[in-house]
Amino acid sequence: MVNKKKYRSKMALFGDNNKMVAEALGITPQTNSAKLNHTNGADYTRGEIAVLKERWKLTAAEVDEIFFAV
Repeated sequence: MVNKKKYRSKMALFGDNNKMVAEALGITPQTNSAKLNHTNGADYTRGEIAVLKERWKLTAAEVDEIFFAV
């Protein structure tokens, strides 16, 4: 489950919006939104998380906090 608050915080910090993130991941904005909201069990892949880790300069701890929130 994604920590939406921290995800959106990093997205804003780096000047991204849903469309920009989706383009970076090679997916549609609708798919990115579904993954963010865990719609129908949609999750980010390891590759997508790696792209965002690099794009947003995330530490390993931040990756865990954002993408593996419980």
